[in-house]
Amino acid sequence: MEFQKHEKFRFCVDRGGTFTDIYAEVPGQANVRVMKLLSVDPANYEDAPVEGIRRILEEFTGELIPRTGKIPTARIEWIRMGTTVATNALLERKGERIALCVTRGFRDLLQIGDQARPDIFDIRAVKPSTLYEEVVEVDERVELLLADEGEGAAGGGDVHRGVSGEFVRVVEPLNKETLREKLCALVQKGIRCLAVVLIHSYTYPQHELEVERLALNLGFKHVSISSSLTPMVRAVPRGLTATVDAYLTPVIKEYLSGFMSRFEEDGRNKVNVLFMQSDGGLAPECSFSGHKAVLSGPAGGVVGYAKTLFEHETTKPLIGFDMGGTSTDVSRFAGSFEQVIQTEISGAIIQAPQLDINTVAAGGGSKLKFLVGAFHVGPESVGAHPGPVCYRKGGELAVTDANLILGRVIPDYFPAIFGPNEDEPLDVEAAKEEFRKLAKDINDYRKTQDALAKDMSIEEIALGFVDVANETMCRPIRQLTEMKGYETRSHALACFGGAGPQHACAIARSLGMSEVLIHRFCGILSAYGMGMADVVEDVQVPFAAVYGPQSIAEAASRDATLTEQVRQKLRDQGFDDDSIKTESFLNLRYEGTDTGIMVKKPEDEGDDYVSKFVKLFRREYGFELQNRKILINDVRVRGIGVTNILKPPLMDQTTGPPKVECHCDAFFGSGWCKAPLYKLENLGSGHVIGGPAIIMNGNSTVIVEPLCKAIITKYGNIKIEINSAPSLVNAAGKIADVVQLSIFNHRFMGIAEQMGRTLQRISISTNIKERLDFSCALFSPDGGLVANAPHVPVHLGAMSSTVKWQLNYWGENLKEGDVLVANHPCAGGSHLPDITVVTPVFDNGKIIFFVASRGHHAEIGGITPGSMPPFSKAIWEEGAAIKAFKLVENGVFQEDGIIKILESPGSVESFSDGKSKHRIPGTRRLQDNLSDLRAQVAANQRGISLIKDLIEYYGLETVQSYMMHVQANAEAAVREMLKSVSTTVADLPNVRKQGADIVIEEEDFMDDGSVIHLKLSIDAVKGEAVFDFEGTSPEVYGNWNAPEAVTAAAVIYCLRCLVDVDIPLNQGCLAPVKILIPSGSLLSPSDKAAVVGGNVLTSQRITDVVLTAFQACSCAQGCMNNLTFGDESFGYYETIAGGYGAGPTWNGTSGVQCHMTNTRMTDPEIFEQRYPVLLHRFGLREDSGGAGQFRGGDGVIREIEFRRPVVVSILSERRVHAPRGLRGGQNGARGFNYLIRKDKRIVNLGGKNCIQVEAGDILQILTPGGGGWGTP
Repeated sequence: MEFQKHEKFRFCVDRGGTFTDIYAEVPGQANVRVMKLLSVDPANYEDAPVEGIRRILEEFTGELIPRTGKIPTARIEWIRMGTTVATNALLERKGERIALCVTRGFRDLLQIGDQARPDIFDIRAVKPSTLYEEVVEVDERVELLLADEGEGAAGGGDVHRGVSGEFVRVVEPLNKETLREKLCALVQKGIRCLAVVLIHSYTYPQHELEVERLALNLGFKHVSISSSLTPMVRAVPRGLTATVDAYLTPVIKEYLSGFMSRFEEDGRNKVNVLFMQSDGGLAPECSFSGHKAVLSGPAGGVVGYAKTLFEHETTKPLIGFDMGGTSTDVSRFAGSFEQVIQTEISGAIIQAPQLDINTVAAGGGSKLKFLVGAFHVGPESVGAHPGPVCYRKGGELAVTDANLILGRVIPDYFPAIFGPNEDEPLDVEAAKEEFRKLAKDINDYRKTQDALAKDMSIEEIALGFVDVANETMCRPIRQLTEMKGYETRSHALACFGGAGPQHACAIARSLGMSEVLIHRFCGILSAYGMGMADVVEDVQVPFAAVYGPQSIAEAASRDATLTEQVRQKLRDQGFDDDSIKTESFLNLRYEGTDTGIMVKKPEDEGDDYVSKFVKLFRREYGFELQNRKILINDVRVRGIGVTNILKPPLMDQTTGPPKVECHCDAFFGSGWCKAPLYKLENLGSGHVIGGPAIIMNGNSTVIVEPLCKAIITKYGNIKIEINSAPSLVNAAGKIADVVQLSIFNHRFMGIAEQMGRTLQRISISTNIKERLDFSCALFSPDGGLVANAPHVPVHLGAMSSTVKWQLNYWGENLKEGDVLVANHPCAGGSHLPDITVVTPVFDNGKIIFFVASRGHHAEIGGITPGSMPPFSKAIWEEGAAIKAFKLVENGVFQEDGIIKILESPGSVESFSDGKSKHRIPGTRRLQDNLSDLRAQVAANQRGISLIKDLIEYYGLETVQSYMMHVQANAEAAVREMLKSVSTTVADLPNVRKQGADIVIEEEDFMDDGSVIHLKLSIDAVKGEAVFDFEGTSPEVYGNWNAPEAVTAAAVIYCLRCLVDVDIPLNQGCLAPVKILIPSGSLLSPSDKAAVVGGNVLTSQRITDVVLTAFQACSCAQGCMNNLTFGDESFGYYETIAGGYGAGPTWNGTSGVQCHMTNTRMTDPEIFEQRYPVLLHRFGLREDSGGAGQFRGGDGVIREIEFRRPVVVSILSERRVHAPRGLRGGQNGARGFNYLIRKDKRIVNLGGKNCIQVEAGDILQILTPGGGGWGTP
């Protein structure tokens, strides 16, 4: 094998969470030295990377190097290193003690974040903890000048031109004296690290710089200022990045200092040491900081496969598949590194350039469970300790155990490091024994479903879990490719990591790929990639301008300045100009959208940024926005110091047959077989190995499945050609296969998710594309919900009513090529802005399933812009109402027909009501409506295509059978939950027994006094429930009437929250349930009733009543706090967070979206940049949560000053009746809406109002807190 010649040692090190991998090139040696050590082994060494380098130097030089001595540097050319020190500190919350400095009025800004909760079905609404201990509010304020203002504008003040080109006014200079006192108090508490984020510091960083200077002078050892780390508009992600950096950088610096101190003369001047950053580039110790370090290890793997496989082994784009013990990282490479500017890791948002690496919680350590008739893999992990059962530490069954049972992990080729003396092999028998116990439970369950069911062997069960794990890992790969407009099957799978090669063939086959590439260093590829990476310097400045000749000239000037900066930084590190490359970028977006694209400077002279932006936008989103301005957000330059250090070595062509080391028993779908085992080190270029076979690559096991073929390439890598295998799933009988049930759950949900991503990609409206106010779903031929991708809870389950109504209405008049549209409440709708598009799918003239998508259209007409009028009294005042219309007929989009409906919302008779006539305005954004409707049609078509792929593979009978089976599985889960709940609540004072049933009655009130009454009857034997809303008040003369579909959505949401199993949301959840709603009540209003508030207000009250009846938790804020404002030139809409109710063992979460909504909040800087407002305060409303053994969550306070006259509308609840506490817990505080006039008068607006405000008026919204639980 041919390697480069060199005179000194070269080390590439990846210090992972469990193992440290070292790749070393030894002077004068033809082969490399590879070493794997435990990352933490205090009994034997202090630091794994140092120990590995010491051992290799000692081994090849013959010189004794004491473990406690200094490492000699004379023989070391360089060290390249990636480390998980930062990642582990973040995951384990073991960073530095830090405080946050933020502009006064925003102390809770980072805690609230975008106000969305991570898991909509988590009844506790748990959010990641903050990294800071203390908050210091800084007396200072900077405001942006309005577009019609300029330097020296009226109003005076200290006006400056910011870094971005925007003009700012310093309304309040930084008060250093009060800040000094607060910082000194932090020092007294032992906090000496600071994160600083001040509003609009991205363009005016002077105040942050002053804070930094003051803090350092007072003895703070590290200060992270947001404007230096990530000078981009958006205070929340910029501030969170600063907290991550302040939290991690001291930890990183301490580790690096200790590492460097182990070398002679402190190492710094004697050896070239560079560290891998999250963006795939190397950096010296002095510039390696916390916020750029969290993907250090995974980034090395991406660089490794990208630079050794692409165009060396294949011309196909690559999907990187790095499967480890607890998680799997997925990435993509097609000639250039794909980067993102923002990502979230362990609940911490980081805004900085980094490789686009998606992580899924599935790996070798993922737990295996059998719950409610289905196999589940992860997301919980058994961890390194105690680990899987076979680790001899008393662990639980994991994927590694399953692979061991199947013969895919070979104990003789696995390190014998287990047992009390750490010298025993993997325990095969213990794994088998645990699988036998699990097999009994599984087979007993199957007998209850089918008395004649044949018992599953432990091998069949283990293979089933592996199949489910594979499908879990396929989902993020499909998302990564399809979301960006690429076809998954056109890629090759680049597989690495300790566990990945065991699963590669199966995953590639499932994804339709024909080629797998496994690197010869797959087990240490992250380390190897360090040696192939370049040194990178990346700088960026904000620049707010409309794209045009003048702004491009200014951008070019900034580009030139930044280019010289990065060149000089690289020169300072020893690179000459010939070894330096630079790449320039503009961050561009269409006006009115938040979808920015970092566009690389075109290399062709005839091309420009705009044409490239439009091309990229069209490829990713499927369209371009005509006659829309393009805005510049940022200028960025990436400097690359080219190293050209490691090159993929060539292997000699082989002449003889491949050497078989032995034969091993291996289990595949067709049963046991004797598979030949080969060692990669004994194979040569050109060897071809047919499956089934096993190739040992160091400690990594490569499984070549039947019908696949492995080829050893000239670089010593393994290329596997995948031949698709026919489906072995048999739909015969009415009983579901327990393995395939889990796989089809994943496949159906994956299809709904991909429909949603298609809709998000192709839509143009902010509501759908950015606020994610949409849902997509699949339905069985009778309209029953099969899978609903969870986006907005109030949509959950509700679309089934629409599909069934349309099916009943059209009957035999549906034909192939028809697409239906509806939004009317009586046709299964929620409120008119939510438009549902339904597509029936035919096979031989018969409907075989439906797909549907529902999206919130920002404008569909009505008496106020935004189609959310606070005072509507009838449905026609709220916009266009559609009961039944063929949006597409015989394949033709009926544009004229839908335009007529949208522009004329109702007939004259509807408006007149027999008394007077007036015209209701039609939609004010027709083109947006048409574009989003086309996007919904396309999303449906995507779902159809994916299901047809499923049918092609499995057959129609099987797919339709499992459509029914997944519903039956969800039904069983809900029945079990109802049985369990009935036992839990049976002895409570508000429960009475009525025969075999237990009966609970609960009610709550809307602010007008209307009552929502529920009689809940649970049959504890059958696991059935009746939700009877008899006693609920009649339809109201207002708009908080709620269509029946909204009540169904609230009930299904509550049931899904109460089921402690990750089941798909489908019609089966409602199968054991009857919902009885009195006709004519506010929960079943007439088809003339106004309903816009029912969807956003009454839905929350229904949820509170249902969860209170189950005694699940106290009431949440019970409101969405809908705020709209605008004039003839613009409109703005938001919903505002509040407090979550406490529960039996938890405090309620503060400042979060509750229950039936989960939409995002606009960042304060974007809010002030785009609208004529000043946000004076956005923080938690202290002590608004109800007291109790467990406190309710606090609501928020939001204060908005208007800078010009606008019309403001507020639609809210819980301003009269407070959110209730339970079990002795006190009520949460009621909400209030105040208008503070410019002359300081305070006016209570009540819960629902519409008012003209003037410049200088302030709107103050205090949202409700959640109820407490238990006696205080």
